[in-house]
Amino acid sequence: MPKTLAEIKRTMDEHIGKPLRLKANGGRKKTVECNGILSETYNAVFVVELDQKENACKRVSYSYTDILTEAVEITFLDDNNEALAVK
Repeated sequence: MPKTLAEIKRTMDEHIGKPLRLKANGGRKKTVECNGILSETYNAVFVVELDQKENACKRVSYSYTDILTEAVEITFLDDNNEALAVK
């Protein structure tokens, strides 16, 4: 992933509407992994619509700082649910 918040936001803007795999720190040594679609990006946060078959909640939001500090890992997927390289 990019090294600055501006680069992270630009990368996220390029992938709006695309499927992704999200891996986040759930607290107390728990890790949350889920699939969804990047729905919106704002100045400080981005919103992911989660797959309803796997998750009870509909959407989650994280800040770009979460990606920078590696509290959240994002992997974008192609149509066959295979990981795409993010530059």
